[in-house]
Amino acid sequence: MHIKKLDLNLFPVLEAIYTEGSITRAAEALNLTQPAVSHALSRLREAFDDPLFIRHGNRMRPTAITQNVIGEIRESVNLLRGSVQLSRRFDPANAKKLFTVSLRDMMEGICLPPLMKHLELEAPNVTVTSAQVNRREMENQLASNAIDLAVDILLPSSENLLHQQINRDRFIVIARQGHPDIQGTLSLNTYLAQKHVLVSSRSRGLGIEDFELNRQGFERDIRLRCQHYFAACRVVSETDMLLTMPESYANIINAHVPSNTFSLPAPLPYIDAYLYWHRNMDNDPANRWLRQSIQSLTNSH
Repeated sequence: MHIKKLDLNLFPVLEAIYTEGSITRAAEALNLTQPAVSHALSRLREAFDDPLFIRHGNRMRPTAITQNVIGEIRESVNLLRGSVQLSRRFDPANAKKLFTVSLRDMMEGICLPPLMKHLELEAPNVTVTSAQVNRREMENQLASNAIDLAVDILLPSSENLLHQQINRDRFIVIARQGHPDIQGTLSLNTYLAQKHVLVSSRSRGLGIEDFELNRQGFERDIRLRCQHYFAACRVVSETDMLLTMPESYANIINAHVPSNTFSLPAPLPYIDAYLYWHRNMDNDPANRWLRQSIQSLTNSH
């Protein structure tokens, strides 16, 4: 390969195809047409004298040559991006920008109200989209800038994903007012004797609370499994079922669906929420401003 004959503008295309595993998605990430990306890949293949990617089902799998050079290419591309980004200032008062953040049900209720109040005062032309991303796709989505930030539990991730804890919560128990079996405090025996609601995005398998309770030798009678805490709180307010959920979100929902709250009569770990972003965007002024806003607003609530 002769470096003088290689157009260095092709390197971001190689990095995008590697990250996305698809020419179509790479084109979307780069804001290019699919034929333009295909043409750039053809030029790269000619320069490297190697196919670089081989189609396997719906994905483009990198060859050994690509695996060998992608680290240096990513470092170079990121350095150039960082240099350009550092040269720009982000002025929230005048910026017209769309941020996309991956948030799950509970964190939408915790993060979005104070964030949007803050934006109304400090960044009136900034728009936010909340879109829940599959955890297995989170790193790729952040790397391709399909999303700017993500908020989730502590997850295994590569060194390219940076994260910071923004919230710590504890489990409490919700019961309807006038529940016939609960007088004053909630004992473990009474808790285990009740029917329960479990909130989970998955259709089967143990929830985190049941996993921990089972480790302690306890088992709950789950009669309803649903996706959202608000629906679960509505159910609890009209039945004798119990709901175990994070305290801060319970306080928010309780303002609209009043119920009684009790300390959980079994020790469970805290629920920690983390803010994630890609290393590529660590020095991006706009991304950094949004991170700092979410961190300060979430920690203050």
